[in-house]
Amino acid sequence: MAGVQVGAGAVPWAALDHAALGLPATTDLPASQALDALVHAAAGVAYLKWFEYQLAAAMHAELVEPFEDEDRRELDAHTRCAATIATTMSITQGAARTLLTDAVALRDRLPLVAECLRDGVVTPHHIRTIVSRTELIEGQCYAALVDADIARALRRPGSWSPARMEAMVDTMVDRRDPDAVRARREKAKRNREFTVEIGRDGLASATDTRPAEDIVALHASVTRLAAQVCPKDTRSKAARASDAHYALITQTGFGCNCDRPITDCRYKSVDVEKFAANSPRILIHLVTDTTTLDGPVPAPKAERVCRSPQHLPRPDLAVDTSASVTTEPSAAEPVASEPAAAETVAPETVAQGTVATEPVASETAAAQSVSPDRVDVSADRDAAASDAAVDHTRGCEEPVGLDFVDGVGFLPGIGIISGAHVRDLAADPRTVIRPLGDGTDTPLPATQPSNPYRPSAALDAYIRARDLFCTWPGCNRPAWDGDLDHITEYDHTHPERGGRTSATGLGAKCRFHHLLKTFGDFVDDQYPDPTDPSRLIRTITIPDGRTVLGPAFTGHDVHPGLDAIVFGDPPETRPSKPGLTERTRPAPRTEQKHARRRQERNRNRLRRVIPPDDTPPPF
Repeated sequence: MAGVQVGAGAVPWAALDHAALGLPATTDLPASQALDALVHAAAGVAYLKWFEYQLAAAMHAELVEPFEDEDRRELDAHTRCAATIATTMSITQGAARTLLTDAVALRDRLPLVAECLRDGVVTPHHIRTIVSRTELIEGQCYAALVDADIARALRRPGSWSPARMEAMVDTMVDRRDPDAVRARREKAKRNREFTVEIGRDGLASATDTRPAEDIVALHASVTRLAAQVCPKDTRSKAARASDAHYALITQTGFGCNCDRPITDCRYKSVDVEKFAANSPRILIHLVTDTTTLDGPVPAPKAERVCRSPQHLPRPDLAVDTSASVTTEPSAAEPVASEPAAAETVAPETVAQGTVATEPVASETAAAQSVSPDRVDVSADRDAAASDAAVDHTRGCEEPVGLDFVDGVGFLPGIGIISGAHVRDLAADPRTVIRPLGDGTDTPLPATQPSNPYRPSAALDAYIRARDLFCTWPGCNRPAWDGDLDHITEYDHTHPERGGRTSATGLGAKCRFHHLLKTFGDFVDDQYPDPTDPSRLIRTITIPDGRTVLGPAFTGHDVHPGLDAIVFGDPPETRPSKPGLTERTRPAPRTEQKHARRRQERNRNRLRRVIPPDDTPPPF
């Protein structure tokens, strides 16, 4: 394989030795083998994309960098280099510019993330997300620290969805750049706008830039009105939403477009004003913690200087060898950002307002107050300590302006928002703050008093705040929009036999994946991590027996104080009354399926460690 070139006039890919590439000789394979080859091919695509970025960066170094400081031509060196790539590869000029931009960013700003792409632990389609959401740290001393934080998170076992990736990257950037985040938000609020762009075929697009909570409320209003149609409506879901949005803005009628007469379809004409007046209020859920609500706190001294491995220590200053690159506070040294009253438990907020003539409410579940500079989970502590041991003698001593650190909030449907944004919402007079717990070690109730199958309101809020999204690998649906699923099926006849309504027994799933698990041959499981019992390991076993790990990034990584919230055991089931005949199941196959799933989960738990050949890709 050495020296073989692929391209115009070279050996085609199809003619290369498949065995040398680790690929099967044919694609006519059984489903299980095809899936293994598909996973291997995906890792190969990631490597080839990394190689492509390396080549593009090399072209940039030769053709652009020598001239970029002085080149004032309209068709400058960067444009000419991109045009060369676009012409050769038959792609658009914009696509070539993006390729160059991402290649340079990976080389200069995110080299450790680039290694994750090379090693196949992140897919190419996630790279654009990471690059675009870290653009504002370009040239900052702490850029290398953000790169290390993101790369450490990417290498955790588990799966990623685009929304989880965005939340993770935003969390890492916000921790290192809180002042810039606040300044950008204030500037964005001043520059909010409404724009119209004329399209093709007589259509046009309108864009309204508003605060995130306003857009969430507007989306909920539009979605609710768009659902007021019968099953025979011929429009797509997106088209109905467009019509509903226009009806809300113009206060015109909205109705079903089925071909049935108005006497047979009660949705033929919907009075928008009456519908809005009779509709329940819209709840906007926001997850935060008490530290964020209290405001920024003094940063640890070690965090106030650069410490970036991109810089060498100044010769006139002695290097503090006790400083650590990792942001995990030392257990032996209290951090100033953790006040004495840090044991109070954070709030859940409810607010009312008006968007598009609809009553709106905002509800926030929050975790226990902890130091906001703690992001590494205990599973990553060894790796972080190793990094610190290597890098703590390097790094410049220049101040980076991080005199204070701040927390963040999570807004379902939007993602991570800054601490200043959280406090703006909390300060609204229409907001009601509800704590999740009372700040003590008293366990919270896990179930409804009268029904052990139903979770309590506190457990419901906790599960959704912990999971953030549907826990199925790759799913982006917010946990607040989905169901709470009993991982082990709840046995309504004999509750003691299976299924517990508890923090470890429940998980958030969107309706589609909940139904897929219930009626398909997929088996899910979750159990405490042996190395950190406060966190959960989640798995999905697909029909052919392959096990896929669940999310690598959860609410624990955004709000570590969730670890401190505990729930009591579900109440014991009452014994059956004497003399009553036990009810028989109408579908015994369901009971057999549940028993089979319990056995499979037990087998998986006995293994604990997934064999290397079954280890899924973390994306």
